[in-house]
Amino acid sequence: MEVPKDQISTLLDLGLSNSAQVLGCFLVSSSTVNADTSPHVKAENLVLLGDALFREREYRRAIHTYKQALQHCKIGPKQSTVARNSLSAPNRSSSPNSFNLLGINENEVKFKIASCHCSLNENRAALVEVSISLPSFLLHYSRCDLLATFYEMEGIPSKSRNLQMNLLMGKLYRNSAQTRAAIACYKESLRHCHYVIEAITALAELGVPAKDIISLFPQTPNRSGRPPFDHIDSSRWLQRYVEAQCCIASNDYKVPLSNASSITLLLLEEIHMHAQSGILMSGGLELFTELLQRFPNNIHVLLEMAKVEAIIGKNDEAIMNFEKVRSIDPYLVTYMDEYAMLLKIKSDHSKLNKLVHDLLSIDPTRPEVFVALSALWERKDERGALSYAEKSIRIDERHIPGHIMKGNLFLSMNRPEAAVVVFRGAQALRPDLRSYQGLVRSYLALSKIKEALHSAREAMKAMPQSAKALKLVGDVHASNSGGREKAKKFYESALRLEPGYLGAALALAELHVIEGRNGDAVSLLERYLKDWADDSLHVKLAQVYAATNMLQEALSHFQAALRINPQNEAAKKGLERLEKQMKGVDPDAPEEDEENEVEDADGDQIETELL
Repeated sequence: MEVPKDQISTLLDLGLSNSAQVLGCFLVSSSTVNADTSPHVKAENLVLLGDALFREREYRRAIHTYKQALQHCKIGPKQSTVARNSLSAPNRSSSPNSFNLLGINENEVKFKIASCHCSLNENRAALVEVSISLPSFLLHYSRCDLLATFYEMEGIPSKSRNLQMNLLMGKLYRNSAQTRAAIACYKESLRHCHYVIEAITALAELGVPAKDIISLFPQTPNRSGRPPFDHIDSSRWLQRYVEAQCCIASNDYKVPLSNASSITLLLLEEIHMHAQSGILMSGGLELFTELLQRFPNNIHVLLEMAKVEAIIGKNDEAIMNFEKVRSIDPYLVTYMDEYAMLLKIKSDHSKLNKLVHDLLSIDPTRPEVFVALSALWERKDERGALSYAEKSIRIDERHIPGHIMKGNLFLSMNRPEAAVVVFRGAQALRPDLRSYQGLVRSYLALSKIKEALHSAREAMKAMPQSAKALKLVGDVHASNSGGREKAKKFYESALRLEPGYLGAALALAELHVIEGRNGDAVSLLERYLKDWADDSLHVKLAQVYAATNMLQEALSHFQAALRINPQNEAAKKGLERLEKQMKGVDPDAPEEDEENEVEDADGDQIETELL
């Protein structure tokens, strides 16, 4: 043959995909490859060219080339269906010898086509070529990025699927809401290799108990009937990892020793009794902390902890862990959008600006980068921020931080109806506290108290040990003058469950002020100030003092808030208003400049008429 196939394989192994692709074009168009050449050889050549095109990210050309190879497979004699020991994935071509000995594995070529569809994130046009009959609901699943891939993979018999195929099939079933089939594929993946972390995480998120996942791990006793020591040692940390992921997936951060499953809305006092008596065992965060002691500075564990802390509102702890991760690996992009949203909340614009600059220089195509850009731009241009959030979702429509950011932007733009749709979409992917909080805020903005209360109660059922969920129910009751007494009980319950939860303390203080109990509000806030130097505490205390005409005390606390956080807008506006009060000026009166502008406008009108 004029063009040696082994050279194409060598070029691919060396990462020289462009040269391999050009050489592949010569290979398939060679005059020696004529009508008499066997279809089997033509298929081999086309698969090699397809692999080179895949490496060049020319996915549509790769799909076309792989399908031509399949056509030649059908023309030629039936090849051996024995699967090779290791899959020849598109990013690494098999050697020519493998092809000659075993022939083209049709299932592997289908998998390569499916991988191309995954990389394209669309391809509804593939429906035209599909003859496989699927349930009707799948035909309407237009938002599924991997729809075309699904059809390709369905054509591979389950017994012929290897590890990579089962993983991809599990993802496809999960994205198409076929939970039972997804679980079966992920379990099969773990039977192939019990260290497939993504399968463990997926099973945990799909609600599979930790003991069922651990039961899939191999038990390999030696002649004495006991597993070797190193197997026990290695499997123990992996089991703890499984337990941690299952705890996190079920919003179980601290689990009571009593039957937590029986805790409902009617048993809140029982929850608080357990919390006060201290009979709590390790939850997800505690298990990750235990793993961190075994594997210090483990980036993955630190990231998982930081992500969870961000979701449940432990912002300071999350920021500390994100910063530690960045100090270990400054080129990491994963979860950095979560870090960006925390910096936005903290109004730390200098760090946020540097983070976005770093992310753009690392990989500007990742969805995390566009969420971080959205967080950066929100203060300057909400519409621009919204477009960045939408871009992150277009890149990966299952990227939850993008949905959360988009929903919060809709709320700040006074578009609660749109926010409801976005937060519901985020919940469909994976419910977390932020989507519940967004829904409650959206429904309250729409004066839909019943729907807000339903969402808050859903959050509390899902997270019975979360003070944030209790506070959410209190917020709904506080929105109605008739429900303030109930709101007070929920806020107090949240503080018993988590004494350091400032959000509940601030909400309770606000309730005291509304009902004229300013003294109670001051004593509550001052008690918290002894342990927490927080700018929001100082702002709330200053507002209470200003409302009771204790202007000097109010001034002191507004200034303290700005020392802690110079970007606190509430403190800036409060201080500006307070200075007017101290000068004896009505803070609600229009500015003199505004009056002058009106007078100037009138003068301009008169001059125009005279002219």
